[in-house]
Amino acid sequence: LAAIAAENEDESSVNYKAPAQKSLKEIQELDAEDESLRKYKEALLGGVAEVVEDPNVSNVQVTRMTLMCETATKPLFLDLEGDLEKFKKNPIVLKEGVEYKIKITFKVNKEIVSGLRYNQQTFRKGVKVDKSNYMVGSYGPRPKEAYEFLTPLEEAPKGM
Repeated sequence: LAAIAAENEDESSVNYKAPAQKSLKEIQELDAEDESLRKYKEALLGGVAEVVEDPNVSNVQVTRMTLMCETATKPLFLDLEGDLEKFKKNPIVLKEGVEYKIKITFKVNKEIVSGLRYNQQTFRKGVKVDKSNYMVGSYGPRPKEAYEFLTPLEEAPKGM
């Protein structure tokens, strides 16, 4: 059974090679003499003055997760900027078969992020029953404003 599960988890290899990573400054200096291209980059990337230079701050910072369920009276907000130990002490428990979505709120602080992915593992009674991998996208730095990603509708495991 474990061999079948491991076989199903292998990701198919794709012959795609991402282009070389360039810093934000390199991208802005590229084709600087082209006025229309400069305006286009400015519209996409916004102001560079607000980029965080602190090396201790990660490039992508998840600030909040929201569990949304139609059967619940209100969404469950998880503030991820404070002490994360409280989440280990009080895990979130969903009823069997309930449908839910997760909204992830995050900031990009320094450089452009390309190919950002969200990986989720679902457990039932300590056994991994599902693994989801979603392409979130590519984002430019915007440390003052947050981006949001909403997962597709998921169903909590039921039975055993």
